[in-house]
Amino acid sequence: MSSQSGPGDNRLDPGLRAIVSERRQLINLAYRLLGSLADAEDVVQETYARWYAMSAHQREAIGSPGAWLTTVASRICLDLLGSARARRERYVGEWIPEPVPDRTEWLDGRSGGSGVDPADRITLDESVNMAFLVVLELTTPAERVAFILHDVFRYSFAEVAEIVGRTPAACRQLASSARRRIRVPPAPVTPTAQRAGIVRDFKQAWEAGDIDALVGLLDPAATATGDGGGLVSAELRPIEGGRRIATYFADLAGRAPDLTILERTVNGQPGLVAQQDDVTVAVFAFDIAGDRIRHIWGVRNPEKLRPWTTG
Repeated sequence: MSSQSGPGDNRLDPGLRAIVSERRQLINLAYRLLGSLADAEDVVQETYARWYAMSAHQREAIGSPGAWLTTVASRICLDLLGSARARRERYVGEWIPEPVPDRTEWLDGRSGGSGVDPADRITLDESVNMAFLVVLELTTPAERVAFILHDVFRYSFAEVAEIVGRTPAACRQLASSARRRIRVPPAPVTPTAQRAGIVRDFKQAWEAGDIDALVGLLDPAATATGDGGGLVSAELRPIEGGRRIATYFADLAGRAPDLTILERTVNGQPGLVAQQDDVTVAVFAFDIAGDRIRHIWGVRNPEKLRPWTTG
């Protein structure tokens, strides 16, 4: 995964430019490891703070600054993943990874959000779709780090071993264990255009309060999970069953007639954004198998919606 320089980086001296250019790579890595853009940005800030805390002589002695930054960021993430599990046990309701937007809406290419969006630095691919990030929560911190570094970022197990402080054989076993944990039964592949059409149909049925149309779009065993973080109202437990989900969304349409629903890219997949008075109040990600929706994740926690704020 390549790094990208910022607009003013060409004015920097070559050594500093090389360090700054690693920022996007580090954000991409930390987001996949933590499932939180805010935490990823904190990790990268701490990583650079440790770099600049060294003397010039110490920095000059490092043969590969990029490898050093990756190692430090990965180790910080590994520590955070250990404490995150305890924090999430105390989390109010369900915890969902923080959604990130694309630069443009997938519907018509209009710019989404305002100003310079920090989420623009996230490369949107299959390793950031919501279904993948959610299932990653089944892995242990060490498994997740080994798996992401090797399977997603293509580091060799020898390199992973240097980063996490274990043997290459141990890292190979960790990644293998992670693959077993996240393995799910194969689902029919749904082309992006078809997924977009299904999400659009869901939006229209939701706005119309059409329960039967919603039921027709949902897998009978579908689940819908909300995340309010105790800061705003949200269902504390997943809603199970297509008809129950359809009834919930139809009722929501009646209780919030001023809600504006927009079609947006959410973690690289067709999704929906709900706004009130031009302020984003919820982001919805979908997992679609064949022609049915089998999972919906609705993030309402305002602390996770910062990249989506408009106005």
